[in-house]
Amino acid sequence: MDSFVTKPATCTPQQANVLTESILNMLVTDMRPLSMVDDEGFKNMIKQFNPDYHENYLPGRSHFNTLMEKKYCATFEKVKETLRGVKGFLTLTADVWTSRATEAYLGVSCHFLSEDWKMKTLNLSTMPLEKRHTGANIMTWMEEVLTKFDILPTKIKAVVHDSGSNMVAAMRLLEDKHGWASIRCAGHTLQLIVNTALKETTISRALGAARQLVEHFKRSELASTKLKMKQEQMNVKKNALIHDVSTRWNSTFHMIERLLEQRWPVTATLSDPEVTPRGKHYFDLKPEQWELLEELNQGMAPFEAATVYLSGQQYTTISGLPQVVKGLRRAVHQSQFETSSGKHFISNVEKGITQRWGSLSTISAGKENPVIIAAALDPRYRKLKFLTPEDGIRLQESVEVLAVKEAKTTGTQDAKLQRANSSDRRSALETLLQSDTDSQSENEDGESEDYRKVQAVISEVRLYFGEAPLSKKDDPLQWWSENEGRFPMLSKLSKSFLCIPATSTPSERIFSAAGNICSQKRASLSPRHVEMLTFLAMNKSLVQFGIV
Repeated sequence: MDSFVTKPATCTPQQANVLTESILNMLVTDMRPLSMVDDEGFKNMIKQFNPDYHENYLPGRSHFNTLMEKKYCATFEKVKETLRGVKGFLTLTADVWTSRATEAYLGVSCHFLSEDWKMKTLNLSTMPLEKRHTGANIMTWMEEVLTKFDILPTKIKAVVHDSGSNMVAAMRLLEDKHGWASIRCAGHTLQLIVNTALKETTISRALGAARQLVEHFKRSELASTKLKMKQEQMNVKKNALIHDVSTRWNSTFHMIERLLEQRWPVTATLSDPEVTPRGKHYFDLKPEQWELLEELNQGMAPFEAATVYLSGQQYTTISGLPQVVKGLRRAVHQSQFETSSGKHFISNVEKGITQRWGSLSTISAGKENPVIIAAALDPRYRKLKFLTPEDGIRLQESVEVLAVKEAKTTGTQDAKLQRANSSDRRSALETLLQSDTDSQSENEDGESEDYRKVQAVISEVRLYFGEAPLSKKDDPLQWWSENEGRFPMLSKLSKSFLCIPATSTPSERIFSAAGNICSQKRASLSPRHVEMLTFLAMNKSLVQFGIV
């Protein structure tokens, strides 16, 4: 009786399928190596959870590879289906990355606004690159990605990319061939501006001393332990020091910010003879270096805030860029530093803003500027205070022209559909009996209808710009969702422009995921499987959690 009552439950084939699918989803979602299913610890864990499944059903790595490929195919079709349903334009972000195995990949993400005005991002490709990364080759690869997903080139509004010479060359070719707008990544631009300003000799020496100080506490267990004691004694937050990373300027800001927060516990620790022998106090910073770090912290703070805001993915960012640049100029002008190096930093970032964003708000009759058009279509900035009054009027006129074009395009499509339906209903006798004057009358009615539509669009645009701006705290996409019916043509334009990200961060996040997938343990993964796993991990919201 005891053996009968305590007999472990068996696992049915249906239950086994569900468990296998759950394991696969865990591997994909958490970006774990597929080889994990062959690890002894994993098998023992499964054995504890369900001995019968472990004994009779748990597949090996090769079977999970097959299941992963099937899931990739299903998700790929789901992405294609989703993109076919997008009525407005799409925007791409693109970047090139090299894995641990020194294999290069092109990451491409796609961005659009859904029917309910939500920002959507889909990973299209982590394409392995075998040829040289020339502008012409990158252009070809970008076109191959579109072909793979059945996306027409005319569906693309813009591409956001970094300032690498090969990527810039590729975007110029694509702009000439397809008319895509080329937008430099605002995050990369900020990095170039700040890094250039930090190269001043005295600043560079102070940062070098700060790095040496941080490294000392990272390497010395005694110094680290004493620092924790001093933090507790001085009632300072028990935060560890931060070392910066050369590829991210804001990590230097975080290093400075943390050092200033921990200045007195750090200084007290270095003054302890147990930590620093007499005559070896060179790790501590000089008073003038601490003063310079305080000024740099103050000067870099607005750029850090701008970077964080513009890197967002759940809200529209491109429309805020002109106002952010204007705010950075204002913050720079208001900075009052005492040290010559601090003043030099401010002078250099101001020069960098002018050089790299001087033409940001340029309005050209022959070329569309997506950045300021997006700002104009954001109800928070529709008063266009980042422009001169003259340029503001010109921008309103540009929006008016685009809205009229949109109305005519929509009208032409509707007219074709109406004529097709009318032709189907009209009998052969009615067609024969139609006179020339009937046809002329229809054309005149059509011209009159076009004129009425144009006037309605002009009134719509003027009404939009005439209303009070939305509060900066409110969501412009929510506003458009609620006012789409009042501004039908402008809402269509807004869906095409407000989906553009200000940075190429989404494509960089692909490589963050790919970096996890191409870990040291999995450096031997084939490029094809890297692309599949990255695609599934980045598009996990579309992965169907059913039985494969």
